[in-house]
Amino acid sequence: MDQFLAFTVVGLSTAAIYAVIGSGLVLTHTTAGVFNFAHGAAGMLAAFSYWQLAVGWSWPVPLALATVLLVLAPAFGLFVERVLMRPVRALGEAERLVMTVALLTGCIALARWVWDPDTARPLSPFFADRAAFRLGPAALTWHQAVTMAVAVAVAAALWCLLHRTRAGTEMRASVDDRALAGLTGADPLRAGRLAWVLGIQLAAVGGILIAPAVALDAQQLSLLIVSAYTAAVFGRLRNLPLTFLGAVVVGLLEAYLAGYLPQSDYLPGLRLAAPALLLLLALLAFPHRRLRGRDRRLVRVPLPTVRGSLVFAASVLVLALVLVTVVSEESLVTYGTIFPLGIIALSFVPLAGFAGQISLCQLSIAGIAAVVWGHLGAHGELWALPVAVVVAAAVGAVVAVPALRLSGVYLALGTAAFAVVLDRWIFTLPAFEVLGVRIALFDQGSVAVTGPDLFGAHLTSPTELLLLSALFLALASLAVAALRRGRLGRRLIALRDSEAAYATLGGRLLGAKVTVFALSAAVAGLGGVLYGMQLQTVTAEQFNLVAGLPVFLIAVIGGLGAVGTGLFAGIALVVPAQLFAELGPWAHDLSAMLIALAGMGLAGSPAGVVPRLHEAWARLARDRTLLPVLVAVLAAGWALAALDVAEAGPALVAVVAVALLLNARAATRRLPEPDVPVEWWGVRRPWRPEDGEVLDRATAAC
Repeated sequence: MDQFLAFTVVGLSTAAIYAVIGSGLVLTHTTAGVFNFAHGAAGMLAAFSYWQLAVGWSWPVPLALATVLLVLAPAFGLFVERVLMRPVRALGEAERLVMTVALLTGCIALARWVWDPDTARPLSPFFADRAAFRLGPAALTWHQAVTMAVAVAVAAALWCLLHRTRAGTEMRASVDDRALAGLTGADPLRAGRLAWVLGIQLAAVGGILIAPAVALDAQQLSLLIVSAYTAAVFGRLRNLPLTFLGAVVVGLLEAYLAGYLPQSDYLPGLRLAAPALLLLLALLAFPHRRLRGRDRRLVRVPLPTVRGSLVFAASVLVLALVLVTVVSEESLVTYGTIFPLGIIALSFVPLAGFAGQISLCQLSIAGIAAVVWGHLGAHGELWALPVAVVVAAAVGAVVAVPALRLSGVYLALGTAAFAVVLDRWIFTLPAFEVLGVRIALFDQGSVAVTGPDLFGAHLTSPTELLLLSALFLALASLAVAALRRGRLGRRLIALRDSEAAYATLGGRLLGAKVTVFALSAAVAGLGGVLYGMQLQTVTAEQFNLVAGLPVFLIAVIGGLGAVGTGLFAGIALVVPAQLFAELGPWAHDLSAMLIALAGMGLAGSPAGVVPRLHEAWARLARDRTLLPVLVAVLAAGWALAALDVAEAGPALVAVVAVALLLNARAATRRLPEPDVPVEWWGVRRPWRPEDGEVLDRATAAC
C-alpha cells in the first residue's frame, strides 16, 4: 500500500504537467482551429531558455521565470500566429498541420544548434532544499506540490477566461465562424493572437515543470507531448475537464507501469510506449464529428504524360551516372542515399497526394523492411527483397484499418502514435518466437545490411548500390505515373475530393484505403531496403518519428501530387546536409533548419515546388533550338568533371549559370503554338482570357 501511494503521488504530479500542456493544445485548437504539433517543442525551447538564464547565466529564478513566461513565450506565440499561421489560415487543415510539423522540426534543429546535445544540463526542482510533505507513508515534494497547484490554477483560469469574459467569447466564436464573429463586433485577429500567446505560455509552463525530471534533450522533451496529445484527445480537443481527466489517466498509467510492470526484457519499452498506445485507443474509441471532418483546399494533381515520365526516368539514371563518374568513392556512400530516400518520399505521392491520407510513419515502415532484408537477405538472397516489400505492405494495410475512422489531423496523430510505438517498444524488443518462428528486429542494437546477389554478382560497392537504387527510383516513378494515369489513380483522387461522394457512387472505402496504404508502404519498404544497403548498418534511431518528419516535409514542399517529388526530396535531404557538413560541426543542424523554413513557406506555393519548376522550364524543354544547346552544355560539363579537367564544383556552377541564361532566353522567344483542340483548352494548354470570347462567337455562329 505504501508503494501504491508513492506511485500515485508521482503519477498525479506528472498528470498535472500533462494537464497544463494539454490545456494549451485544447485552447489553441478551440479558438484558432489549429492542432499544434509543435506545442511540445515550444515547451522544450522554454525549458532550455530557462536553464540558460537560471543556470547558464546565474539569473535569479524569479527573474528567469518572468523573462521566459512573460517575454519570450508571448513573443514566440505572436511570431507563430502572425508569421506562420495567419498566411495559411485559408489553405485548410492539412496545410496548417504541415506548418506546425515544420515548426516542430525547426525548433528541434534550433535547440540542437544552440545547445550542444552532448553536454549535460541538469536542472534542479523548485524548492529542492525544503523537506517534503508527508502524506501518510508517501512523500510529496515541494516541486510536485507546486506542479499540482499550477494545474488547478490553470484549469480555473482557463474556464473563467473562456466562459466568463468577452475575450473568451470572442475566441470561441472566431473558430466557429470568423466572418459572423466579425459582424457582431468581435476581432478574430485579436482572438487568434491571444489564443496563441496563452497556448505557448502554457507549453512553456509545462516544459519548465517537467524539465527537472527528465534530461534536457531536444527530441525527448518535444516528444513528451504525445502524453499531452492523449489528454487532449480524451477531451475531444474542446473539453477542458475531460482533458484533465485524460491527463490523470495517462499520468497514473505511466507511474503504475513503472512500479508494477514485471521485470522482463520485452516490457521496458511498453511503459515508454503506453501514452502512444493510449492515444491510438482514444482516437478510435471516441467518436466525434470533428474526427470525421475534412477542411482542405484541394490542389490539382498533375497528369504526367508517357513521354514526360520516360524522360524523367532517364534523367534519374543519367544523374546516377554523373554521380558515379564525378564523385569520389567515399562521398558516394552519402550521395548514394539520394535515391533510397527519394523512393521513401515518393511513397507519400499516392498516399497523400492522390488519396489525401496523411501518414507520419512511412520511414518507420521503411525501417521494418530494412530489418527484414537485413535478417533474411544476410547473404544477398534476392528472394528476400520482395518478402521485405510484402511485409512492409502488410504493415501498411494494418495501418489502413484505423484510417476508416480518422482523417486529417487525427489520422496524422494516429500514424505518429504508431511510429512512436514502433520506436519506443517494438524496435527495442529482443528476438522472440511466434509459433516456432524466430522473429528479430533490431535486437536492442544494430543490424548489418548487405547488397543483393544479382546475376551471379554480389553488389557491395557504393557505385553498384547507387546505380541499383537509381534504377529502382526510376521504375518506381514510372509506376506511380502509370497509377496516376490509370483508373485506380482517378478513384484515389475522387476519394481525396470527397469520401462521402466516393462511397455514395459505389466506391469501397475499405478496399481503396487498404490498397493505397499497402501500395505506399510497399514503396517505402523498397526505399528502406535500399537505404539500409547504402548505410550497411542500420539502427532504430535512423527510422524514428523525428527522423521521418523532414522526409514528410520535403515531400510536401516538392508537391505531393508530382511524380518528380521523389528525386527532389532525395536531393534536398542529402546535398545540403553534405555541403553543410564540410563547413564544420557547428553547421550540422543547418540543413534541418532550412527544411523547416522551407516548410514554413508553404503558403507561397501550396501545390509544391516541382510543378512550379516544371512550369518554369517547360518553354525551354519545347524549344528545339535552345534545348540541344542545353544538352550539349550539360554533356560538356559532365565530361570536363569526369576527366578531371575541371573541378566538379566550378563545372556545376558554370552549367547551372548557362542553363539559367538559356531558360531566360527561351522565356522571351516566341514559339509556334501547338494546335490544341478546343475541348482541350485549359487542359493541354493554359486557359486564356480571350478563349471565352472565342467560344461565345463560335456558339453564336451556330
